[in-house]
Amino acid sequence: MKTHDLTMRRIVPSLTALQFFEAAVRHMSFTSAANELHVTQSAVSRQIRLLEDFLGQALFQRVKQRLVLTPAGDLYAKAVRDLIDRAEAATLQVMAYNGEAGILKIALLPTFGSRWLIPRLGDFSRQHPDIQLELSTEVRPFDFANHHADVAIHFGLPTWPGAVCHRLMGESMIPVCAPSLLADRPLPLQPADLQDFTLLQLTTRPQAWPEWLEAQQLSQQTGVRGPRFEQFHMVIQAAIAGFGMAVLPEFLIQEELSSGRLVKAFDQTVESRHAYYLVYPEARADIGKIKAFKDWLLACCAADHTA
Repeated sequence: MKTHDLTMRRIVPSLTALQFFEAAVRHMSFTSAANELHVTQSAVSRQIRLLEDFLGQALFQRVKQRLVLTPAGDLYAKAVRDLIDRAEAATLQVMAYNGEAGILKIALLPTFGSRWLIPRLGDFSRQHPDIQLELSTEVRPFDFANHHADVAIHFGLPTWPGAVCHRLMGESMIPVCAPSLLADRPLPLQPADLQDFTLLQLTTRPQAWPEWLEAQQLSQQTGVRGPRFEQFHMVIQAAIAGFGMAVLPEFLIQEELSSGRLVKAFDQTVESRHAYYLVYPEARADIGKIKAFKDWLLACCAADHTA
């Protein structure tokens, strides 16, 4: 019986044609694209014509001596630009790859990253100059198999499937607000006074206020009302603006507390039930750059805890 190759040929034009098309779109000129690519104008025209023949669609047209995209060309241009950008990023990553060193991609919680981790990263780079850091923000857990990150910093419980979780630190949650909200009130406030304020909510921490209220033996139901914000820094800015009361990790708002832009509204603090964790795939635990970052980060957290 004859064996047939069932592999289908991909319908993809030449990369050269796509590069010439992308350059022509950016310049809206075959001549300028040719100058950038160090080829002749006729070479650009030929590649565009070959691409149009391949697609069976006109990509450009002349309108009053100006080069403009057709509707099909405009649609295709966006996809090609994204394709070339991603190919360039992947190429640079492989060029920078150096076994145990190379690029370490870190997925961060935005406010934790900007306020706690990033100010300390200079020390890591001085200790490991051969490891290049690439940071991005993620607010929810993800599948490492389908994500670009090597490691992630996660807030919650140590329950990330297929991953190693190292506890970094917990956090004390305190209610804070702008000084103007407390101007006409006798201090300190009592927990029952909270019903008089707008409660600022963080979308990714829906239990923050209910946990604080539960610790004060108050009804948790009142803790779910109030405007919602996607990130901590938005909640912080809303509190500074006098929009309402926020319950926030004390270590993330030291600058605002020191400057007086935010003040503690109550004496009561609550230790969160969750914590910050460094997370990475079990299969990558022995990779040098991940081990180096883990050891450095755990040492930083230990030093902060004993300071």
